[in-house]
Amino acid sequence: MRNRRVDLLRGVSILLVLFHHFNIAYPLNDTSLARVFGWDAVRAVARNGNYGVTMFFVISGYLITTNANRRWAGPGQVDVRTFYGLRLARIVPCLLLLLAVVNTLAMAGIAIFQNHVLAGGPASASASMPASTPISLWLVDLASLTFWMNVLIGAHGWTNYPLGVLWSLSVEEMFYLSFPLLCLVLRRESRLLIFWLAIILGGPVYRSFHQGDEGGYLYAYFACFDAIAIGCCTALLARRIVWRGRTRTVLPWLAAAAMTFVYLSQPIRDGNVLGVTAMALGTAVLLLAAHDREDGLPIRCARVSAACEWFGRLSYELYLFHLIVLGLLRTIFPPSQVTGDAKLMLLTGYLLLAAWLGASIQRLYAEPLNRRIRQRLVARRSGESNDPNDSNDRCRRTPG
Repeated sequence: MRNRRVDLLRGVSILLVLFHHFNIAYPLNDTSLARVFGWDAVRAVARNGNYGVTMFFVISGYLITTNANRRWAGPGQVDVRTFYGLRLARIVPCLLLLLAVVNTLAMAGIAIFQNHVLAGGPASASASMPASTPISLWLVDLASLTFWMNVLIGAHGWTNYPLGVLWSLSVEEMFYLSFPLLCLVLRRESRLLIFWLAIILGGPVYRSFHQGDEGGYLYAYFACFDAIAIGCCTALLARRIVWRGRTRTVLPWLAAAAMTFVYLSQPIRDGNVLGVTAMALGTAVLLLAAHDREDGLPIRCARVSAACEWFGRLSYELYLFHLIVLGLLRTIFPPSQVTGDAKLMLLTGYLLLAAWLGASIQRLYAEPLNRRIRQRLVARRSGESNDPNDSNDRCRRTPG
């Protein structure tokens, strides 16, 4: 029950993030890519990878709400234990594996996987960076497992190179801790829309009060909740909005053009107040156009579309583990010793290795555990209802 257009959006989002992090490690200013397209153009694409995370937030809210509507008859019928169980099945196996790998590499003495007190984001970490006064790796693990890594980053900087990406997972899961409870308390979609609208309106206000503070405007809960809320509202509205004819074709292209302008026009540090909102709303329009459509792009775009869709299907695994690959590359090939088009060769190798690692983890580890946990949830629910055809059996077939 995958939607190819949604996977396409996820693929674009994760590729923006991967390209952003690679350019931080190995600036592409001296490559043929910069000579052909101009360094300003390449830098404009690479510098705003965090907008890719904004798109992820919207897509996540949309999928969570859409699947909740499919599993249960209405907001007031959401099963809290089943909801949390499904989140655990999808999130926790990969998270535990990531922590195990990072802890093992850190204890093996590889510097880039150890903790440091850093002022900035991933650009501040390097394999050759001298040790400062690191906070405990166990504290970072605790923050990762209890979803306040973004708070830790806001207080201490990007304390651990590969685990820093968990700031966005912290934002998502804190939002989803309240999701089923809000559904049960508010019970009606109209009330949920009003509540989420307040979150959406509060996002730009919160970011405006934290300019100059990356931990505030980029990583804080209320700096990001609005994008997830936009995705949730999109899912509720998708059943009521019917686009026909050219509207369904023209509006997505207009939204994509507006998003491209916002993305390329200025750095996220300068335009985040309304830029995050604009990127989130543009993503919402694209999701509305994709709702209940499983077809891909026209044939002339089929190959590019298929590649992006494939990356989109691996987006969670890629997001969690791509800095493992990049951290090892930075250790083996120190950025100070890599120049010119050798960086493009590393970029190609980085994308291929990250894709291989993500696909392997998904196929051999994450998906089998995900399926097993879901089957146990189904068995438990069926046992409680004494009905082997209980409607919650749908959770086995519906992606979470």
